[in-house]
Amino acid sequence: MPGGATFRILYVSTGNVCRSPITERLTRQALRDRLGPAGGGLIVESAGTWGHVGAPMEAHAARVLTEFGADAEDFTGRELLDEHVITADLVLTATLDHRAHVISMGHSAGLRTFTLKEFTRLVRAIDPTTLPDALAPGGAVARARALGRAAAALRGWLLAPTPEADEVQDPYGAPFPYFRSIGEEIRAALDPVVTALTGLPAPAPPAPAPPAPRTPPDAVG
Repeated sequence: MPGGATFRILYVSTGNVCRSPITERLTRQALRDRLGPAGGGLIVESAGTWGHVGAPMEAHAARVLTEFGADAEDFTGRELLDEHVITADLVLTATLDHRAHVISMGHSAGLRTFTLKEFTRLVRAIDPTTLPDALAPGGAVARARALGRAAAALRGWLLAPTPEADEVQDPYGAPFPYFRSIGEEIRAALDPVVTALTGLPAPAPPAPAPPAPRTPPDAVG
């Protein structure tokens, strides 16, 4: 059951070869960047409602992750099982249908299951000063639990302008530019979530190297 010294985040899409792997690996990278290699005890996984069990990540999805500087290696698709929902502290899905599927599995999953973009919308409204310090001992886990409770309490008060606003569409079978646009959409939705989870903004990109000094041409006499 959820609880203990770690906090499990489960991402759910359909095949677990496109959207949820991208989201999983981007989240892992962002947590490492902000909280260090252990990610503060936050464990990030993914699965699919019709998971392509044992399949590698879709090639375009892997390319998106590589372009974003995240690890795309050693991924294997999984089908969503009861044990995944039982052990997850927070379930974030690509679409409303995925969210309904998770909730229909039972295991008291309703209060801890959101679409990714729904959760993003809710955490933007939460005062970060009311959450535990993620850098204190055990603080990242405590902060994640408090954030989940606060988001659940706001769900009925802050509504999306349209149902589609809370969804990430499926790029499976689409050309790479569409995959990249979905990757950008996911990354944009994730940044406020990871900032809320950690209390830390994304690290600034490294400054560009100064141009090499120009060697003056030889004098012509």
